[in-house]
Amino acid sequence: MYKPIKKEIKNEILSKIKSGSKVAVLAKQYGISTKAVYKWLSKIAGEEINVKNYNKLKRENEELKRLVGMITLDLEREKKRKIFMES
Repeated sequence: MYKPIKKEIKNEILSKIKSGSKVAVLAKQYGISTKAVYKWLSKIAGEEINVKNYNKLKRENEELKRLVGMITLDLEREKKRKIFMES
């Protein structure tokens, strides 16, 4: 049966998790399911994504793609050079 958890208790549990406590241990200690705690965590994670962080991650992703492309191109050139030198 579902029993509502007070907001203060939720916040207390979530702050303990952020400081390093284990979800399973806290869920058992407070008598709630781990599923409920993970649901709260997923809601918080969704709220923490903002435009600034998204744009930063997008720029980093583009830079990484560019670097991977350059490395791949260099490897292909080196491979062709070795084949040319062998023949």
